[in-house]
Amino acid sequence: MSTILKFEAVAKNYKSGPDTVHALHATDFEANQGELIAIVGPSGSGKSTFLSLAGALLSPSSGKIFLNGKDISGLSKKEQTALRLREIGFIFQAAHLVPYLKVKDQVSFSAERAGTSKEKAGKKALELLHELGLDSRSKFYPKDLSGGEKQRVAIARALINSPAIILADEPTASLDSERSREVVELLRKEVEGTERAAIMVTHDERMLDLCDHVYRIEDGQLRKDR
Repeated sequence: MSTILKFEAVAKNYKSGPDTVHALHATDFEANQGELIAIVGPSGSGKSTFLSLAGALLSPSSGKIFLNGKDISGLSKKEQTALRLREIGFIFQAAHLVPYLKVKDQVSFSAERAGTSKEKAGKKALELLHELGLDSRSKFYPKDLSGGEKQRVAIARALINSPAIILADEPTASLDSERSREVVELLRKEVEGTERAAIMVTHDERMLDLCDHVYRIEDGQLRKDR
């Protein structure tokens, strides 16, 4: 089983006046292909810092981060942007869909930004929407979708460039329990038996049975529960 994401003694510190805030203490972590991993913890515990480091939105203060064996710790801003577009799929608490784009275009646009032709991007978008049960919604605008449908569109958008890893930040926070489970089951289906991994930050412990591993973080300290 190949390791997709690896932290080696990764720490993130911030200066706050004369003080140093340890947002994430030296952390070792691995996410392997086919795994859905949950990160749980209270607000302000370091979850967002962890996810931002994993997603190349932040650089570590110390330690190294590897994505598919490549050290991404010291990339320039331009290199980080290119990496995020090619290798990392993001899903957020709010779907962040563009109000004036139809569903198909929401998904295909990300592929076009990565250099895929408009025709190929459109075809791939339709294939993904079919896979996610959204065929009948391809020409809808976001205002015409339910909360669960919006999150499925967000998942399709995250998958369009075949990322190595999917990072989901509270993807079920705005959904009821039934729709929440559908979304997490879908995430699991999209990584199980594949060469990608997914990490989900969540407050909803009812979803943890769907995850391969669970980590808890508090005061910047990450520990593995199972």
